[in-house]
Amino acid sequence: MIGLIFAVFLFNLIAFKTNKRLTKNQIVHIWAFTIVFQGIFDLYIDQKYHGYWYFSKDVDWSSLPALTLLVPPINMMFLNWYPFTSLLLKRVLYYIYWLIFMVIYEVIALFPEPWGYFNYGWWKLLYSVICDPILLIILLNYYKWICKIEKNH
Repeated sequence: MIGLIFAVFLFNLIAFKTNKRLTKNQIVHIWAFTIVFQGIFDLYIDQKYHGYWYFSKDVDWSSLPALTLLVPPINMMFLNWYPFTSLLLKRVLYYIYWLIFMVIYEVIALFPEPWGYFNYGWWKLLYSVICDPILLIILLNYYKWICKIEKNH
């Protein structure tokens, strides 16, 4: 639990202190989207198929911060710093840096408690390496959609 509390505090601090791009409306949208999207994904992979879980295989209160306060600020940082107007190479490198960060963080989250809080069933790190780029593309497209909606109002 120590690792989760530290990560939630650190990621939220960085996300909100460094935010220069995202409006309050966009932050609310990204936060809600992230919680819902992660909740649906985890409902199946975690609860139904036991691919991975937070702390225990059961639905428990201790996993609530991981589901609601951990990933949204990471998504905020990803979008805030994303090089939208840069060349394709720079955007690809940005994705690669983020994927490396996400994989390293997942490995740290797998440490034994009290530092770690994440556990694998049949899930493997390779699956995250495959899924994370897709999830980041979905996030980026959702953000672009929100910006387009805001522009039309």
